[in-house]
Amino acid sequence: MTTPNQPPADPGAYLDDPNREPLELDVEGRRGPAAFRWLTMAMEHLIAAILVALIVSVSANVIGRSMLNRSLPWADELARMLFIWLIFVGAAAAFARYEHIAVDFLVRRLKPRAAYALFLLQHLIIASLMSIIVWGGYLVMSRSTGRTAILGVPWNLINVSLVLCSLFIVAVALWRAWLCLRFIRDPQAAVRQAGD
Repeated sequence: MTTPNQPPADPGAYLDDPNREPLELDVEGRRGPAAFRWLTMAMEHLIAAILVALIVSVSANVIGRSMLNRSLPWADELARMLFIWLIFVGAAAAFARYEHIAVDFLVRRLKPRAAYALFLLQHLIIASLMSIIVWGGYLVMSRSTGRTAILGVPWNLINVSLVLCSLFIVAVALWRAWLCLRFIRDPQAAVRQAGD
């Protein structure tokens, strides 16, 4: 029990937005399309594997420089490629879990219909921008025929990370936009879905 001078005991009270909760993809609670939940879990495991490989690659280069007095050029190139994949896969997984930084001061104070209208606009803009990135990534991939200098990895193996992760973000954004349309028509549906 809190008094007027004491903050709530649960810090989640400051972080959780009841209007946003029905739009969240919850892997553990099995809320949201199964394909999105499965892909999010797969991406999180991929992130862990990439992070381990990145640490090993950079550590091998550091050990090579300090103990063997010799740099490992392939380690720099591998670390660069892994970091690119880590960025895009991490961005997609964070979007699926609604973990990107956002200023929600206004949307928290709106009534549910207005909040869902704002969420709808937000997700339509995100889907549009990610679609442009998908198209740009496709153009880059269609014109790229080269390989990396040391390891000889095709550039398209690196560039495909942008396209795949952007496609996933488009799909999740369109799913959330569709939910917003449902909740604008029937705000009680959001309450029922959050309770499930």
